[in-house]
Amino acid sequence: MKLSYLFYVITILSLTLSIKLDAQEKKVIEIPYSGFLTFDEEKYPGANVFTRDDSQQVHIVHGSINLWCDKAIHYGSEKFIEAYGNVKMIQADTITMTSKYIEYSGKSLLAYASGEVVLKDPNSTVTSDTLYFDRVKQQAYYRTGGKVVKDSSGTITSKIGRYYMNQKKYQFVTDVVLVNEEATVKSNFFDFYSDTGHAYLYGPSTITTKESHTYCEKGFYDTKTKIGHAIKKARIDYDNRIVEGDSLYFDNTKSFASATNNITVTDTINNSIIKGHYAEVFKEKDSVFITKKALAISVQEKDSIYIHGDTLMVTGKPEKRITRAFRNVKIYKSDLSGKADSIHFNQQTGLMQLINISRSAANDAFTKKRKPVLWNLENQMTGDTIHLISNTKTEKLDSLIVFNNAFIISKDTLSDDGYNQIKGLRLVGLFNDENTLRKVNINKNAESIFYTRNEKQELIGIDKAKSGSIYMLFSEGDIEEYTRLNQTDGGLYPESKYQEKDKLLKDFDWREEERPKSVDDLFKDDPPLNLPKIKGLEDYVPQEEFFDDAMVERMEKADSEAKTKEDEDPKASRRLPQHIKDQQKAKDSLKNKTSK
Repeated sequence: MKLSYLFYVITILSLTLSIKLDAQEKKVIEIPYSGFLTFDEEKYPGANVFTRDDSQQVHIVHGSINLWCDKAIHYGSEKFIEAYGNVKMIQADTITMTSKYIEYSGKSLLAYASGEVVLKDPNSTVTSDTLYFDRVKQQAYYRTGGKVVKDSSGTITSKIGRYYMNQKKYQFVTDVVLVNEEATVKSNFFDFYSDTGHAYLYGPSTITTKESHTYCEKGFYDTKTKIGHAIKKARIDYDNRIVEGDSLYFDNTKSFASATNNITVTDTINNSIIKGHYAEVFKEKDSVFITKKALAISVQEKDSIYIHGDTLMVTGKPEKRITRAFRNVKIYKSDLSGKADSIHFNQQTGLMQLINISRSAANDAFTKKRKPVLWNLENQMTGDTIHLISNTKTEKLDSLIVFNNAFIISKDTLSDDGYNQIKGLRLVGLFNDENTLRKVNINKNAESIFYTRNEKQELIGIDKAKSGSIYMLFSEGDIEEYTRLNQTDGGLYPESKYQEKDKLLKDFDWREEERPKSVDDLFKDDPPLNLPKIKGLEDYVPQEEFFDDAMVERMEKADSEAKTKEDEDPKASRRLPQHIKDQQKAKDSLKNKTSK
């Protein structure tokens, strides 16, 4: 036993020395320890077979690589190792790879692992059924499915994955899914930096949390701060709101999002939409702020209401939602339109308030211009404040109240400059089922001018009077009948008896040129808007071929230097994918034809 053991030790030392002497490169494959050495020329021609003993595994060293296994086959002329059983490979004490089987070429410096492969660095773990590890490029690659676990960032699975060790970058392709406690991210093209936790998404991608669902076709997500940026068909779905825009910024820790350019925010409960080119959404506060050609649309079955202003704010729980519009506000509906400095609309009560801004001087032209105004068919109504009440169940107009300085005007259609006019302190109007003004009461200090005509529509005279109040019925925008209460003076006189100035009541202000007659008219006074160019995310750079020309050239060189039988497959290039082999054959064939 002692002689056999001594012979074994001498053989191992001689073999190690022989490997070192025969190696032409600076870094050679060494076998610091092996339990047993055997030879099997029939099965492993030209190879040494090392197996472990009871004390420890076979230990193999090549440069900064240390490898342990239960059994190793070493092809000396090719500097090629096949390692079996509980294989562990460590590079420079930072990269560890374990598997059931590993092939390693000391010439091409490429390792191939299979069977429960696990590759670890200080910050992440890669698992796959098969994995390539290129020591030259310091890259790991799988193409049959794999998983990466990155501490707090979560777990990432994909069909194809690549780890750039020097850059701490992962590049995933096809069926990519990242899962952590806060979110699930899905994409087809996904770049991830393990040191920062930054993820870049390309192609149809989603980010799902308990509070939101985000979609984009190009995006960024910080897995540590939960902050992201989405562009290209970007959309965020909250519980009852959908936010869409050219560019979306979101902070999932605050349930906050801001959007830029071509924005649409849809209220799925109240069936309303707001649009603009800059918006901020606070989910926890149930609020939306939007500006730059801001437009609110209350979608109704037959006729939607449009509200436009410099700025819109929508706040409150779904059942108590309030819309506020500020600065040069306009509304449009097919049978109703208006203007005001500000509008306050309560969707629960159906009350819309058109509000004026007070100015220091009562006769300030700006104040006069900013008085709220409503148009319904042929009637123009103005006052200091206007309330418009809708039936929340039928979505139809119910009533109208004008507070202070109420003034209603309709043009006499058969004369060039005649106007029917009524003014007073307060106006109360009722709408019929067709959303047209049917009944009107003018209360306190009422004054009126009516152009009175006979059945042939011939002008009888101008009826001008003062009274305590006036009650009127309208039909298709025209005055059907009217009643004065507590009339103090006035009468019906021919038009010739009136001077031009007497045909208009004090504070008369015909504003037909301001009337919006379409949705587009809501924006006609707006200054030109130059939308900012969306920046910040580069286009996707397709994953370059792992088996590139430089690697294939390394393998070919390794194979050409090996002393193998002609009918034996070269070891260094044996794991090249078939399509790469086919490409190489085609190149070689073309090269041979060209040389001939």
